[in-house]
Amino acid sequence: MKSTLLSEYTHKFPAVRGIQAHRPCYIAMCPMRLIPKLFVFDEEVVPPELRAQRRLNEARIPDITNYLIENSDSYTLSAITASIDGPVQFEPFADTGPAANLGLLSIGMDTQILVNDGQHRRKAIEQAIKEAHELGHDNIPVLFFVDEGLTRSQQMFADLNKHAVRPSDSLSTLYDHRESASALARFVLEQVPCFKTLTDLEQTSLSKRSSKLFTLSAIKLASRSLLAKTAKDNISPEEMQLAASYWNQVCQCMPDWQDALERKVSTCDLREQFIHAHGLGIAALGAVGADLLRQKPSDWQAALQALVEVDWSRSNTALWRGRAMDAHGRLSKTRNNITLTANVIRKALGLELSAEDQSIEDQFKS
Repeated sequence: MKSTLLSEYTHKFPAVRGIQAHRPCYIAMCPMRLIPKLFVFDEEVVPPELRAQRRLNEARIPDITNYLIENSDSYTLSAITASIDGPVQFEPFADTGPAANLGLLSIGMDTQILVNDGQHRRKAIEQAIKEAHELGHDNIPVLFFVDEGLTRSQQMFADLNKHAVRPSDSLSTLYDHRESASALARFVLEQVPCFKTLTDLEQTSLSKRSSKLFTLSAIKLASRSLLAKTAKDNISPEEMQLAASYWNQVCQCMPDWQDALERKVSTCDLREQFIHAHGLGIAALGAVGADLLRQKPSDWQAALQALVEVDWSRSNTALWRGRAMDAHGRLSKTRNNITLTANVIRKALGLELSAEDQSIEDQFKS
């Protein structure tokens, strides 16, 4: 550890002392109003090889800031990890026993504290407390390490992020109780028996051997498209009910889905043989639904019966190659592919194409 000689003026934090890799570390609860003043992030004109973390992505800051402000009574922030580039002193509350690792951590006010992990949280906190001053009285946990130079700080950043795994979109949808689109997906899941039985709640893509036919993330995106909603739009109970009614009717018009629900056919076989057994199919059905509800608001249920006549077979390359599949028969889920696949369904349902959809269709046929 570096010298424990401190300057006359110090920051003092109630802290817990611990050991990681034979090195002392300390965790403390820090008032958020002090975060911008205490912690330095070295992104300013410093090349990557001389920095200890990634460049700040300014685009991420507004989302975190708004999250804190809009959920000031229910937000959750994980700990910031920081390196102390200077002397520290830990004064335990007792010489022996559990309290020997509880005490006051003193850090010189002229000491640089560098963020190793949490730079975006730090910046968002700085922005949020300018608009919502009461947030400054809240606390965030901080894990302090004593700095051993740039090489060690860079290795800490690499180690902290190497094994970080972002949760799948399906799992985030299942657990997110703030976002209206996630609530919509869960409501549809519960109200549509076909979805409830055949939907994977954790994965964003299905393996060849999966016993499921849909993913929760695909249902969310398709239902958003159905209602013509953006990610941040509110969704009323009436709209949720409409979406559930639409998908229930779709399921009734998809014999293969019904067979999978009744275990008359394996989902593996359906994925191997049919377009509708993939995320591309449900995405196209969501896009078609938006047009159907707008163009035939009073008889959309009857119009959906024409789905039975659509040839979803992947072997029908004359229909699907270039629309849903590439030249090698692999499915593609680009925006154009979804539109071109949806255009086949629109035609079957007797719907008019929008100017944008017609333009994509014309380019495909040219």
